[in-house]
Amino acid sequence: MAITSQIRPADSADSAAGQVTPAVRLTGLTKKYKAVTAVDALDLTLEPGQVVALLGPNGAGKSTTVDMMLGLTRPTSGQIALFGQSVRQAADAGMVGAMLQNSQLPDDVTVAELVNLYAGLHRKPLPLDLVLDRAGIADLAKRRTAKLSGGQKQRVRFALAIVADPRLLVLDEPTAAMDVQSRRDFWAAMRRLTGGGRTIIFATHYLEEADEFADRIVLLRAGKVVADGSGAQIKSAVSGRQVAATVPGATLQSLAGLPGVEEATLVGDRATMRCSDSDAAIRALLPAYPQATDIEIRSLGLEEAFLALTTEEAK
Repeated sequence: MAITSQIRPADSADSAAGQVTPAVRLTGLTKKYKAVTAVDALDLTLEPGQVVALLGPNGAGKSTTVDMMLGLTRPTSGQIALFGQSVRQAADAGMVGAMLQNSQLPDDVTVAELVNLYAGLHRKPLPLDLVLDRAGIADLAKRRTAKLSGGQKQRVRFALAIVADPRLLVLDEPTAAMDVQSRRDFWAAMRRLTGGGRTIIFATHYLEEADEFADRIVLLRAGKVVADGSGAQIKSAVSGRQVAATVPGATLQSLAGLPGVEEATLVGDRATMRCSDSDAAIRALLPAYPQATDIEIRSLGLEEAFLALTTEEAK
């Protein structure tokens, strides 16, 4: 099942007609590891200024796609264009910044020394004070990296990613190890960056984060796009609602057998039912279990849509 995004990709030749060249264009991108196809003829166009979440179950091809966009892995076939240039050209020009979750920081330097070291690798780096301020780590400038918490290290990685003032930021699990407030501060900084026309693509397992902060969500399964659109578009593509209620004496079998119920779970007396017809389910539930209380009915969220789309694709 695929969702057609309302975003219209622009051709690279469109710039001549006054339109903007896409920030990212992947055409037929494929990566094979012997008998395994990690990315399967992927076509994807990202416009400047978008915040795009790349989602999918483990093995969907997210990390491989990101690695190819950064030039860390060579495609088996297909093309990658970043602002109309090759990956190498865009990287050499300082157009691309990356924040990788598993990248290691040296232990014997201060934060300021490390950021300065990275700045020396670029032609036109941002001033140190500005980078530290944008990353929210000005107070950590003199601290050695070995003394940083996991969340603080993530913010230092973010500082290293923006030191060249890139037009495209590629982030892998950017808020891992951050607390709730740090996450909100991080995404507030992201919004300020995209306000200047920068493009951000991030891979995450935090579905609520993608739903709240991404303009566009691209859902991968087995190396292919199975959904592409806003969070609202993806959620609306999965019909049905979820009914939750406290139902003393109910059994999982009886709940799953109610009309309109597609899937049921039961933890103690608390039942949760994914329904194709919530009205029919409620009409059948109450006569069978008049003692049912705390009944809630809501639309399916991104997590349910994610599971429905990826499960359907796997069949």
